[in-house]
Amino acid sequence: MIAKRPEILSAARCRLGPAASPWSSLQPVEGIVSTQYHYYLMFRRSWFTFKIGAACVSLCALMLLWPRCSDAQSDPNPQAQSQQSPQQLHVTQYTLPPEKLAKAEALYRTRVVLYLIDLVFGILVLWVLLRLQIAPAFRDLAERVAKNTFVQTLIFVPLLILLLSLVSLPIDIYGHHVSLAYGLSIQSWGSWFGDWCKAEALELILLVPTVFALFRIIRRSPRRWWFYFWLLALPFMIFLVFVAPVVIDPLFNKFEPLEKTDPQLVTAIEKVTRRGGLNIPPNRMFEMEASEKVTTYNAYVTGIGASKRVVVWDNTIRDMTVPEILLVFGHEMGHYVLDHIYKGLAFIALLMLAGLWLGRRIAIAFLGRWGAQWNIRGITDLAALPVLMLTLSLLMLVGEPVGNAFSRHLEHEADRYGLEVTHGIFPDNGEVAASALQKLGEKYYDYPTPNRLLVFWSYSHPPTADRIRFALTYDPWDSPKGPKYVK
Repeated sequence: MIAKRPEILSAARCRLGPAASPWSSLQPVEGIVSTQYHYYLMFRRSWFTFKIGAACVSLCALMLLWPRCSDAQSDPNPQAQSQQSPQQLHVTQYTLPPEKLAKAEALYRTRVVLYLIDLVFGILVLWVLLRLQIAPAFRDLAERVAKNTFVQTLIFVPLLILLLSLVSLPIDIYGHHVSLAYGLSIQSWGSWFGDWCKAEALELILLVPTVFALFRIIRRSPRRWWFYFWLLALPFMIFLVFVAPVVIDPLFNKFEPLEKTDPQLVTAIEKVTRRGGLNIPPNRMFEMEASEKVTTYNAYVTGIGASKRVVVWDNTIRDMTVPEILLVFGHEMGHYVLDHIYKGLAFIALLMLAGLWLGRRIAIAFLGRWGAQWNIRGITDLAALPVLMLTLSLLMLVGEPVGNAFSRHLEHEADRYGLEVTHGIFPDNGEVAASALQKLGEKYYDYPTPNRLLVFWSYSHPPTADRIRFALTYDPWDSPKGPKYVK
């Protein structure tokens, strides 16, 4: 919850994904980075106390967690495995062999602990930051340097965000360590840190004008700023989704047109698109070179309008059979055809409106109770930004099950569409889908029996076992109603 990549960019993607929690991949492709900078003398003592406390919490967490993955080993010879011809698995339900099950259980426990730490740690850090009056110190420094409010924002926001990034650094490092230990990632620390730096720079580029606009609106309309800011955020949100595939994503991964890397696969995919009565031009199909960083499988739909596209990871193409890949593509085509990007944007917009409306009231209540202790002048004060961040973090915590339930619904409907659109193109497509999901689950070490409360609260996809069960039992063609989407 601290200084993460803007949620709209990730929420506006519909992925094949693993059936797991937000920490499922443990591979923060776009994470948080900090850089060295000088702190103002007046808060030096408070900063030292804060830094020591945060470091102690982080180190204690790592000491407790580190042994959980120290014995985990990645597959002994991934290169040899990648050279084998992919074969379809015979799957009746989602199970793992004993060795993989033991690793999946250990990784599941680590993921749960990291998820809980992520929830609590972010809120705790913001609270401590407010108690130590660090934001007002940054504000005073910005006001001493410049009178212009934009320049003040240009000083204040990077200092605050970089501080939060520095505090969360140990957890991010540990997350990448786990992904390396379990063979989910092969990305070097240098490459990982490079992505981290690019993500932080991108975050600051986006946040500085956003925070400046937010507080300008707050100062002009202290009572209705939440609504005006929401109206301003909507086109900006859509613009970000539009430019993400062509501007932001290439900063972190390499993309090639699928017709260039695998023209035969494009020909096979065109059978699926014709079956669904849709024309997805080959120039909207891309292969992502994920194998440079991860060993896992994925595919997703991203963008909007002219930037809308289907992306399949090269690992997926390499290790799955053609029918399995077509099932994966059918799933992503479902997101494409069923307008899940637009539905997701509308859903996020409604949640944002409700969050800003509630957030204003909660933030004012916080400031009325503790504002003087925190040395914050009011809601119009730039130093109130951590209060708004804390408020929205609490609301996101409460609203997370709602967002994830909506996401699971979209993923389930995409699974349904994928089964329907591939029906008749090759035999036993339910078994093919089960084989693809089994490979996905094994690659991610997805735990077969997760806690149902955790699924309800944090899973963006249905559990792998549920998806396989649905794939093997879905048979609407003999029923009076027939298939839902592809007749």
